[in-house]
Amino acid sequence: MRDPAVRATEIVLGYGTTIALDRSSFSLPAGIVTAVIGPNGSGKSTLLNAIAGLIEPKEGSLQVEAPRKRISYVMQATKVNEMLPVTVDEVVSMGRFAEAGPYRRLTGADRIAVTEAIDRMGVSNLRARHVSRLSSGQRQRAFVAQGLAQDHDLLLLDEPLTGIDLPTAQAIDEIIHDEVSRGCTVVMTTHDLSEAHAAEHVLLLAGRLVASGPPSTVLSPENLNAAYGQALLHFADGRLLIDDAAHDPVAGRHLHRERTIHVESSHDDAHGE
Repeated sequence: MRDPAVRATEIVLGYGTTIALDRSSFSLPAGIVTAVIGPNGSGKSTLLNAIAGLIEPKEGSLQVEAPRKRISYVMQATKVNEMLPVTVDEVVSMGRFAEAGPYRRLTGADRIAVTEAIDRMGVSNLRARHVSRLSSGQRQRAFVAQGLAQDHDLLLLDEPLTGIDLPTAQAIDEIIHDEVSRGCTVVMTTHDLSEAHAAEHVLLLAGRLVASGPPSTVLSPENLNAAYGQALLHFADGRLLIDDAAHDPVAGRHLHRERTIHVESSHDDAHGE
């Protein structure tokens, strides 16, 4: 059994009078990839905000083993102002602010960390380009690089593979597994069953905890039906199909294995493909 990186006890999360995640208890193991999956509005991003320390639980307790400055949080690039007047180099350099602060000049060690993160994400040729001139995939690479540039023990990724091209999705997937090999704990949200199947631990949410544990247990027809309801379609041959309307298809982009729909059968392999 792995030690928990995050332990939640009867937590209630929300904003104002709105409850996003009702009374739930679970733990997220350290040193592996946890996928947080559920329908749109199920509380996935709210949970990441709480783990990052951006919001406090309304009730219950949330224990995070990593110090706050050792938590790296990469939000969806789609939530970032595309017209932000900064370059890729400046975006990635912001990842050093947790250690250096926003007003101290970056040291040689900081610059090395920034360059390594940029190289790992394959955007070295874009360092001087403004964010407004990047494609969605390039922008996502830049913001993941920002997260990598920060010294961290816990990496939070909010739908890192959403709405991007296949090469970028593959590059980020490789980074996720490389981070684990370096001893990092990774928690990522997703709408895609195949991405959840590839994780070592899964948290299934639907405004509350539905199930937590290994994907083979959590992603059962019964649990998925409890989380998705009418969005979960059953077929006579045992297949399941999730039609999540949270995202629409975009031509030429990787988008949740062809528009957030994944077909699963009892003969699928461990990755659900």
